[in-house]
Amino acid sequence: MIENIDLSLVNWSRAQFALTAIYHWLFVPLTLGLSFILVIMETKYYRTGSEVWKKITKFWMKLFGINFAIGVATGIILEFEFGTNWSKYSWFAGDIFGAPLAVEGIMAFFLESTFVAVMFFGWGKVSKKFHLASTWLVAIGANLSALWILVANAWMENPVGMLFNPETARNEMQSFRAVLFNPVAMEKFFHTITSGFVLASMFVLSISSWFLLKNREKEMALKSIAIASVFGFFSSVALIFTGDISVRTIAEVEPVKFAAMEALYEGDRQAGLTLLGFLKDGSERDGFKEKDIVARIEIPGLLSVMTAGDRDAFVPGLKDLLYGNEEYGIMPASEKIERGKGAREVLASYKEAVESGDELLVSELRLKFEDRDFQENWFRYFGYSFLKRPADIIPNVHAIFYSFHLMVFLGFLFTLVLVMAWYFSYKKTIDKKRWFLRSALFIFPLPFLASELGWLVTEMGRQPWLIRDLLPVTAGVSNISASAVQTTFVLFALLFTALLIAEVSIMVRQIKDGSKIEEV
Repeated sequence: MIENIDLSLVNWSRAQFALTAIYHWLFVPLTLGLSFILVIMETKYYRTGSEVWKKITKFWMKLFGINFAIGVATGIILEFEFGTNWSKYSWFAGDIFGAPLAVEGIMAFFLESTFVAVMFFGWGKVSKKFHLASTWLVAIGANLSALWILVANAWMENPVGMLFNPETARNEMQSFRAVLFNPVAMEKFFHTITSGFVLASMFVLSISSWFLLKNREKEMALKSIAIASVFGFFSSVALIFTGDISVRTIAEVEPVKFAAMEALYEGDRQAGLTLLGFLKDGSERDGFKEKDIVARIEIPGLLSVMTAGDRDAFVPGLKDLLYGNEEYGIMPASEKIERGKGAREVLASYKEAVESGDELLVSELRLKFEDRDFQENWFRYFGYSFLKRPADIIPNVHAIFYSFHLMVFLGFLFTLVLVMAWYFSYKKTIDKKRWFLRSALFIFPLPFLASELGWLVTEMGRQPWLIRDLLPVTAGVSNISASAVQTTFVLFALLFTALLIAEVSIMVRQIKDGSKIEEV
């Protein structure tokens, strides 16, 4: 029962998972984008036969390899935590959540881990064509890994393609196709990989700018900027496009998250899109604290257009979603809690009937779980039965609002920087624009920040849910002591920090060496 949950255990389990995910995501997006930049560079070498392109490819490949190794290590730990810290969640959804992760390990990770050795150590040992194919397969494998992991993550936000089995108290997959082509998954995948492409492009641009400022490796830096600026610009355009589509899906599937992203409390027709605003504490009612936006700059009506393609479309606010809005058919959270409790009572009755051997009642209740009306109108709110009050459905608006708007601002900033880099590179004047090179170097950490902010919006925005509407975070933790999680949290924090310091120091040393080292 939720009343017996140790909130300290929940908070430490969340903190440990967040710690691991944050460190892991420092490495992954660079891997996604840099792998395809390597493909472009090596393709240039294959087609021209120029040793300059071979040297350039080898240099960036070294940085890719350092990042790849640590990304794999943190990713393995992240997956183990589902079993150690979130065993109830794993039991409740493992049949579905585990399938794409298994495919990722069997197909995508196997693909990239097999050919990464050829990519690094096959120079001069295999043909140029086979080596290029290996680099392509590593890039494809790395991005396919992201696909399957994001399919699993997206299912938690939009659970589809499954049926609950009351006998095992597990959700069982009914349609792998529905899980794979979940609209949240597809849009999340394309938005995530394009963000990785932009991050990698900015990474290459920043390091190449450092070389030009130091008057070193000029040819390599100029050619690298030429590749990164073009690749990054088209990726940034795709990023904006996929972000727009993703926001529309979020508005439909996760309206509470969407309202929190805009700090929209009062639903409205012709809702405006907030470009800039600052939050301050407003009124409080039944544990629900409002945040008032001051000094708002907005585009009138654009939010309605973005979500429904109609300026007059109604966009629900947090109050509508919490207290309900009969005019627009929005059910109050209190009603969802009652329906969730009703579904939970049916499950409890089923368990009692099984234990007492009442086969007639067991058969009757099992048919109830297979009834579409019960599934759509009662069991879909099962997770609400664990909530103590309706206001628990509201996430941290303050953190989500600022994270989302800062992420969007940075995304447009990167597009501007990449356009300028492309223009200066085309005009062959970028080495003379020292102000731009210094700016590119200063911007270096911002793509990593933007990437982390995106995941903060995603994960904090769907709180309190592990699986939207079906399982809250408080009901998914393992039966372990909070002190055990605290201990491993400290150990992981020390380990990951040490790995990060090691990676940065190795990368800095390799960058300072430049392209002097011929063999990878």
